[in-house]
Amino acid sequence: TRTSDGLVFDSTKEARRWEQLLLLQRAGKITSLERQVKYELLPAQYETYERYSKRGVRLKDGCRLVERQCVYIADFVYTDAETGQNVVEDAKGMRTKDYIIKRKLMFAVHGIRIKEV
Repeated sequence: TRTSDGLVFDSTKEARRWEQLLLLQRAGKITSLERQVKYELLPAQYETYERYSKRGVRLKDGCRLVERQCVYIADFVYTDAETGQNVVEDAKGMRTKDYIIKRKLMFAVHGIRIKEV
């Protein structure tokens, strides 16, 4: 879905919420409005391994990716001007299993509760 200012969103609900938040920011109710903010939940996992030449000579150790990092991308992040609190918001249509796990990790890792709208 595309908004009047040309931004593209995953859903109509998310686009409408962006326009509401822009109005709240213009009114001074919120500040520092951002979209698509990335939070690392688990870092990438690597393992090292020994490397040898064809002649059996020990080379510098190698490193390979075992698991990619796990991230949560917040739809919107802003500061409530009245309370000074940062708000992480997600325009949810359906709560997928992946989302529920990431929501729990956001609280466990960053101490952040996601506001669902």
